[in-house]
Amino acid sequence: MAQFVGHWRDWLWTGGVAAAAIVLGLAAQALLFFVLSRVASRKELVMNSLLRYGRGPARLVLPLLVLVLAIPFVPLSPVVVAPLHHAIQIGLIASVGWLAITMLEVFEDLVLSHHAANVADNLAARRIRTQVRVLQRVAMILIGLITLAVMLMTFPNIRHIGDSLFASAGVAALVAGLAARSTFGSLIAGVQIALTQPIRLDDVVIVEGEYGWIEEITTTYVVVRVWDLRRLVLPLTYFIEKPFQNWTRTSADLLGTVFLYTDYTVPVEEVRQELQRILQSSSLWDKKAWGLQVTDSKEHTLELRALMSATDSGRAWDLRCLVREKLIEFLQKQHPECLPKTRGELLEVSEKAGLSRNLSGPARKAASSG
Repeated sequence: MAQFVGHWRDWLWTGGVAAAAIVLGLAAQALLFFVLSRVASRKELVMNSLLRYGRGPARLVLPLLVLVLAIPFVPLSPVVVAPLHHAIQIGLIASVGWLAITMLEVFEDLVLSHHAANVADNLAARRIRTQVRVLQRVAMILIGLITLAVMLMTFPNIRHIGDSLFASAGVAALVAGLAARSTFGSLIAGVQIALTQPIRLDDVVIVEGEYGWIEEITTTYVVVRVWDLRRLVLPLTYFIEKPFQNWTRTSADLLGTVFLYTDYTVPVEEVRQELQRILQSSSLWDKKAWGLQVTDSKEHTLELRALMSATDSGRAWDLRCLVREKLIEFLQKQHPECLPKTRGELLEVSEKAGLSRNLSGPARKAASSG
């Protein structure tokens, strides 16, 4: 406290210089980005990305640069200059880390712009987009940890305490490893998913009995958008350790099936021709594959399987519903007798036999003698 009071003029100078540096730096940042936004064309993807993501780091870097340039011209004592230089050093380290993360975001925009996912055959695009996004998030975490470590290394006292604390590093490493096991497991799972790609963005999956799409892949969890717009949130390790269905693993094309259960008298060839007519009249069918087969014969019904192809899961679902509806309508109108039925057999019994069966012994004899 006495040290602060003794150099109160220097501290006031420092506060004034810092405030002026912040104001000048923010003004320079606003002017610079205003000019660049006017000069940059909307088609210049890299420049637009830099403008979008670079505003935050620039608000920190430019005031620090103004402060560094102003310090030599301000008469300050070493007592004030030392902590001021240390604060500037920490700010510059944070700025470098922030700029590195900004470059990752610009790189992501650049890669994703060349691999659009809104095309029919988007398998390669979804593979690259998944790799870029997952690896980018892992790199952002690593950059953040490295930046924090470098900032802490600028404090001599903390470095000295760290050396003494980790003199017995065996127990400390074991405790840290156990505490961060789930975090490291998620990071490793993220790298595995980015490289091996059991799932990709917009993949159609069946997970925990739910049908949905991979909507988001973060460094710790995966968001699956279920068909009714619910969100299923699962840890990354789930897709490494547990089985699940991926309908678009190698291609977005899908084969859809519709099962019908009919009577044994159904004319299979007519149903097959009707299926072909339905498919040819629908824009949902991609004209690659179709067929109708008797896949099973049960005790009372035949099982007919209609097969059809579509370009993606959504169209395949709509096509299956359409075919099911139209085939049932066809059977109802043209062959109602071929719909599933339960047969029964009626035996003709004489009135006298039925009566004698319901009478007691003496009455039965009287009825028979009469």
